[in-house]
Amino acid sequence: MINHESPVKGIIKSLGLVFGDIGTSPIYTLTVIFLLTRPSESHIIGVLSLIIWTLVILVFVEYAWLAMSLGKKGEGGTIVLKEILIPLLKKGRQVSFITLLSYIGISLLIGDGVITPAISILSAVEGLLLVPGLEKTDQTILIIIAGLIAIALFSIQRKGTEKVAGTFGPLMLLWFLSLTTSGILSIIKFPIVLKAVNPFYALQFLYENSIVGFFVLSEVTLCATGGEALYADMGHLGRKPILRAWYLVFVALIINYLGQGAYMIEYPDAHNVLFEMIFHQSPAMYIPFLILSIIATIIASQAMISGMFSIVYQGITTHIMPMFKIDFTSAELRSQIYIGIVNWFLLFSVLFVMYEFKESNKLATAYGLAVTGTMTITGIMMTWIFLLRKKYHLCFISLIVTIVDIIYLLSNSYKIPHGGYWSIIIGLVPFLTIILYTKGQKRLYTKLKAVPLSEFLEKYNSFYKANNKITGTALFFIKDPNEIPPFMIRSMFVNKILYENNIIVTIIKRDDPFGVTGFFKEDLAPGLRVFEIQTGYMEMPDIEEILKEAGIEENTIFYGLEDIVTSNPIWKIFSIIKRLNPAFVQFYKLPSHKLHGVMTRVEI
Repeated sequence: MINHESPVKGIIKSLGLVFGDIGTSPIYTLTVIFLLTRPSESHIIGVLSLIIWTLVILVFVEYAWLAMSLGKKGEGGTIVLKEILIPLLKKGRQVSFITLLSYIGISLLIGDGVITPAISILSAVEGLLLVPGLEKTDQTILIIIAGLIAIALFSIQRKGTEKVAGTFGPLMLLWFLSLTTSGILSIIKFPIVLKAVNPFYALQFLYENSIVGFFVLSEVTLCATGGEALYADMGHLGRKPILRAWYLVFVALIINYLGQGAYMIEYPDAHNVLFEMIFHQSPAMYIPFLILSIIATIIASQAMISGMFSIVYQGITTHIMPMFKIDFTSAELRSQIYIGIVNWFLLFSVLFVMYEFKESNKLATAYGLAVTGTMTITGIMMTWIFLLRKKYHLCFISLIVTIVDIIYLLSNSYKIPHGGYWSIIIGLVPFLTIILYTKGQKRLYTKLKAVPLSEFLEKYNSFYKANNKITGTALFFIKDPNEIPPFMIRSMFVNKILYENNIIVTIIKRDDPFGVTGFFKEDLAPGLRVFEIQTGYMEMPDIEEILKEAGIEENTIFYGLEDIVTSNPIWKIFSIIKRLNPAFVQFYKLPSHKLHGVMTRVEI
């Protein structure tokens, strides 16, 4: 994707769309870490060193360097890694393993995506407790305020966020400038924290604190949440603007974490470190900063919601998820989409975890498991790609990063009984949906008993010669022109609906993310042609427009519907999913007055 914007514009846009999640982690990271260990000077410097080197290894090396070098036509994400890796593999078992890994990665991202707005918004709202007169505000009131902000945020998704998205970048720039300024003011008082840049103090902390140090790693992970957005959002903005913005964000985050550490050395009893530091530095600026922090967490949550819509859309176009109803919220940008079922599932889950955990500190006990799981899967896939491409130096570096990912994942495993199971339970919903849908589609396709093209053409040729034809053009949307599904046979030969001009339309998913082409293939028989639409797996093609450009003016569009009959409870769920979601032609918004669904009864 070529980006013609000025470097400054690109950086500001990236700040608003990519760095909300990682940019708001200073609100809660240090506060949560020091619930596990005492805030002595040596511990503070050790933890700060861990934070700095976690950002370097897990975000700078893993995502900004290695993963972003693997973009496909500028696109990134778990599904992209899968699409790069599978053509390089030969064995069926390896392909199955990578496919399963990518399903787990997608599901973990969605499970993690629920906790991001919950912890970000709730931790920012808890900053109200430092406002004079509001110190004794009941936690239930804070949960209600955070819940109302979440409801408002999810409710505006249907209308689209294109108009307000332009303000995200400048507001996040202001947020990062505030973090940097407050950090510098604190460091000036206790410059000793600058020692933390030396990784020796991180290793010393882990050595001296053994098992406690290992568990502290699970909370240190919080500083890197949102790091995967650098790679996943690459297609929207391009590699360069994201990297340029990341250098600025990295410096702002390091300075602020060092500043918070300096403040803790002076005030070891600090509870809500960032907000108390700001309040101590300038009570007059506290409320504006608090409002800015709530806005920043809303922007972070918005980026997560948009990211979830993109992930699910990738899942739909790569045929691993049901064809959920999609609305395009922008006349100019087809990438601006809204998926109702995803939106309301996320909102319900966000409100549930806010209610379940009550405080942002407790929410942190569930956070990080999905993040480190996703990072580990990314690491495994990258290492494998570099190995197969014979880039051995990158393979070695990637392997070291993956080992670090696994260490962080293992440290996070202690969170499972303390609430971490919720991110797994939430992630299980998309995972089981993917498994059920892909297995169900395979079974359905087998049971439909498609007829080979050669056999169909024999019957078609004699039928076309002998029967009267309707003037005009009929389209038949089918998966593979070499295998004719029952609905096409039924409509032509049983119902005797035969048009002068019959066109088989197939939509082929390409290996690359972008690009759409439509063209006629060879004529199969008199009055029977094949029109193939090739589309990148990230594209949102306007099928009606493609047909029009090819000069196709159809009278009727035929498509298949399945009436699934089953006594198996699992396949009954699959049947309900199929029934509740739009058919293929409705998903692509083809003109409803021309659609003609042909039902086939299938027993599975």
